[in-house]
Amino acid sequence: MTLMCSGEKYVSGFPDGDNLFHWKATITGAEGTAYEGLEYKLEIEFPDRYPFAAPKVKFLTPCYHPNVDNLGTICLDILKDKWSALMDVRTVLLSIHLLLSEPNNKDPLNAEAAQMWQNKTEYAAMVQRKHREHAAKTE
Repeated sequence: MTLMCSGEKYVSGFPDGDNLFHWKATITGAEGTAYEGLEYKLEIEFPDRYPFAAPKVKFLTPCYHPNVDNLGTICLDILKDKWSALMDVRTVLLSIHLLLSEPNNKDPLNAEAAQMWQNKTEYAAMVQRKHREHAAKTE
């Protein structure tokens, strides 16, 4: 298990305390996307069989996205059948970061978000609104 540092611009992940099988991560939306500047917290659980089995990753901060459900579950092939033991936390987080700006609308977990994606202006407004609503609840 490769320990991650905060050297990446948009992603970081670290063990949660002394438990190396439970990590906290952060993804910040890239410039020019609906998620620009928004910060999302995630949790990563490593199974006993890691690295031969994929970690379980979910959003803790609600994320309005075609491939993320209301429980924070992420639909991403590398977290399922396309997992490889050669992948590490950095690869996983960068893949999720890319997914934010390039959703797979052929296999959505959130059909409403997938439909809204067609109108980028409306979609970006909804992403910002949902993120603000969550921030207001946690203050």
